[in-house]
Parts: sequence; structure tokens; C-alpha cells
Amino acid sequence: MILSAIPARVTALLCSAILLCAGAAAATEKRGPVTNLPLPRFVSMKAAESNVRRGPSLTHRVDWVFKRRGMPLEITAEYGHWRRVQDRDGAGGWVHYALLSGSRTVLIEEELLQVYTRPDPQSQVSAAFELGVVARLGECNRDWCKISSNGYRGWAPKHKLWGVAPEEIRD
Repeated sequence: MILSAIPARVTALLCSAILLCAGAAAATEKRGPVTNLPLPRFVSMKAAESNVRRGPSLTHRVDWVFKRRGMPLEITAEYGHWRRVQDRDGAGGWVHYALLSGSRTVLIEEELLQVYTRPDPQSQVSAAFELGVVARLGECNRDWCKISSNGYRGWAPKHKLWGVAPEEIRD
């Protein structure tokens, strides 16, 4: 009788340890309280102009205005219909969600960034994008992303783009 009780205790202890580890892994991925989407996450500006406020309401002061449609932004918090965002330089504040789009864009972070026909630096160069260009984001593997802008497209090294997480994979 004692021998049959030991495996049950060990099994219960093992199950508890597994659940504890699973809970810790789930706790490391922060989710927005409004959308239940991951935080932080990238989006783009839908509007040509967007007031950036000090807090999440119309009564809060406008600190500045983003003036670039399609600009990638990172959402770091949510409150009701408001999203706290920041740009590449860390400047930001609260923006109404209607001014944001789930369409993904990236900012080119290298002067005359060469993009390739395949995710391989030995493949043919298809175009060169200037520093600061906003490009649409397509699929991404571990090290490369497919981007396009003004009819030009190609694969760029992920670390030379702002608006995509280093570990992000997109199909």
C-alpha cells in the first residue's frame, strides 16, 4: 500500500512543477487589458496627422502631432479606446485607436539599404532604400524580412529595420 502511494505523490509533485513552469512562461508574455493582444506590439499610423496626448483622453494636453501616414509605432499600453505608442526615437504618448492600423510597416535604418531578390546576400540586388523610408512589411524569417515601397521590393536584413521584433516570424 505504501508503494502505490509514492508514485501518486511523485506524479502530483511533477504535475505541480510543470504547471508552475507553464504559468511562469505565460506570465512573461504581457497582454493588453483591452484587446488581449501582446504588448509591446507594432502597428502603423492610419491617419496623416495624429495628436499625441499626455494621457488617455481628450482632456489631456496634446504634446505633439505625428505627421506621417504609415509610420511604424510600437504600442506599449492600452486604456479604453487609447493606445500608448512610441516611435523609433522613443517619443510618444497616447493616441486614439481609430488613428492606428494593424497594417505593418518598417522604417529603414541604413543609408541606401540594399534589398535582395531572395533572403541571401549573395542573391541579386533588387533596389536600394534610403534612410528613413517607410516600407510595407511582408513575410519575415529569423534574419530577413520582405519589404516594399513605391513599386520596389526585396529582402532586407531584419536588424536594419525598425518596426519588427528581432524574434518575430511572419508568413
